[in-house]
Amino acid sequence: MTKEEIFGYTPDPQYNKAVAYFSMEFAIDQALKIYSGGLGFLAGSHMRSAYELKQNVIGIGMLWKYGYYDQFRDLNAEMKPMFVEKGYSFLKDTGIMFTVPVHDSPVHVRAYLLQPSTFGSAPIFLLTTNLNENDEQSRSISYKLYDSNEATRIAQSIILGIGGAMLIDKLGLNIDVYHMNEGHSLPLNFYLYSKYQNLAEVKKRVIFTTHTPEAAGNEEHRYALLKEMSFFYHLQDHEVKHILNLEGDSLNYTVAALKFAKKANGVSKMHAEVAREMWKGNPGICDIVDITNAQNKTYWKDDELEKALANNDDKAIVARKKEMKRQLFKVVADQCGKIFDENVLTIVWARRFAGYKRADLMMRDWDRFIKLVFNADYPVQVIWAGKPYPEDYGAIEQFNQIIRRARPLANCAVLTGYELALSALAKKGSDVWLNNPRMYREASGTSGMTAAFNGSINLSLPDGWVPEFAKDRKNSFVITPADNNLSNDEKDHREAESLMDTLENTILPMYYKDQKKWLSIIKTAAADVAPAFDSGRMADEYYKVMYNV
Repeated sequence: MTKEEIFGYTPDPQYNKAVAYFSMEFAIDQALKIYSGGLGFLAGSHMRSAYELKQNVIGIGMLWKYGYYDQFRDLNAEMKPMFVEKGYSFLKDTGIMFTVPVHDSPVHVRAYLLQPSTFGSAPIFLLTTNLNENDEQSRSISYKLYDSNEATRIAQSIILGIGGAMLIDKLGLNIDVYHMNEGHSLPLNFYLYSKYQNLAEVKKRVIFTTHTPEAAGNEEHRYALLKEMSFFYHLQDHEVKHILNLEGDSLNYTVAALKFAKKANGVSKMHAEVAREMWKGNPGICDIVDITNAQNKTYWKDDELEKALANNDDKAIVARKKEMKRQLFKVVADQCGKIFDENVLTIVWARRFAGYKRADLMMRDWDRFIKLVFNADYPVQVIWAGKPYPEDYGAIEQFNQIIRRARPLANCAVLTGYELALSALAKKGSDVWLNNPRMYREASGTSGMTAAFNGSINLSLPDGWVPEFAKDRKNSFVITPADNNLSNDEKDHREAESLMDTLENTILPMYYKDQKKWLSIIKTAAADVAPAFDSGRMADEYYKVMYNV
């Protein structure tokens, strides 16, 4: 394929340096289910903005047969993960097939292209092993995003990293920068090392974005297993240790990526500080700067609300916001049999379900929560949505416990199927976007950006991107964090109290008694969130700070 066939456009000269962006997931459109959550949403927005700016960027990802998983309900209306085969006629078969060594055996890989014109993104090549030429074990590598089997997970990284780099060579593309979005594509570096036989030559070409602000969450595996799986391409494990000055029995993907890259970035100012502190004890790592994540406003915004905001038309803002709430409430009625009222303040907690995100923090003081939801003077409606990892049984139980507790409450609902389409409805249909993770655990947390595009006010702890944006009671509401030296239980208690105090004493009275002030916060947030947190800024910043240096 020629470069013209791949892009369909001529890159802008200021973005002429050729970049390959490796990511295990991309959330480009509801129709293409190859993502799980925030990492994919971020990658999707990056590719959309790269297209809008006409950057010389291609994406390298995986074509997952079953996607992440489909979220349904069982006979008790509780969450049930299901794996349903997907098919995509809109992807272009490049006709390119090649083999990648996995476990010292050749695994056949085929490349498909998501063309820029399909959804308005930079071109993205998607790799699959689900081919007749492979045995079942090899085919299963590209079945499930983040497969729970350790060997399969390692093989997925091999196909993404080494397979992606092989594809680039087969296409004859001269890539200047290989951008690893998180550490999943780490084997790419071992392929490049075998090509250039020099760490300095690899470092000239590789940059790395880290997303996980705690050491335990960064993937690592035993050298012996990685060597057995052909993770190091043609290198021996003792050579890897020597090249990267590493010791021990396990390889940490993030540490290795920081040693292979010329430069790395955290995804918010706060996260970059945490990352620098977390990895500073490792000699030979690259600098870690901050490039704050962002979301693509063109994709996420509502055009009518955008027009009303631009015209400073309060009446139109209120009318459109109610219409967007009604659209969300159709889903509530369909899934839960509950009729919500567009005139009632609606709080939404919706994101990936993980323990540290504390989806049930509002419910910690159950009596206080019940008092809140039965307050006739200041009525509220609460919606939860999100996907736990399909084998994170603790998070699934938390999800189901919220379902059980919300079921008898006519103004509380838990929605399933949290993907791009429902995410957009939730952001457009909420009045308050609730974000209450444990502090310093949220690297960025971009969902609040898209909420602010759509007239939903952030109620958040000052973690991730929030300190760079939030001005309490001017463009958002900030929950006061507890002393970090306290136990998790005590922090949960105090931050739940602060959350409920803010709702009861500030948010509810303002929404029902001071519409002018409420609308002022909506308008200030919309003005403050873009362009600073539009991914056009982010995609441009990557060129200026990372690619062109």
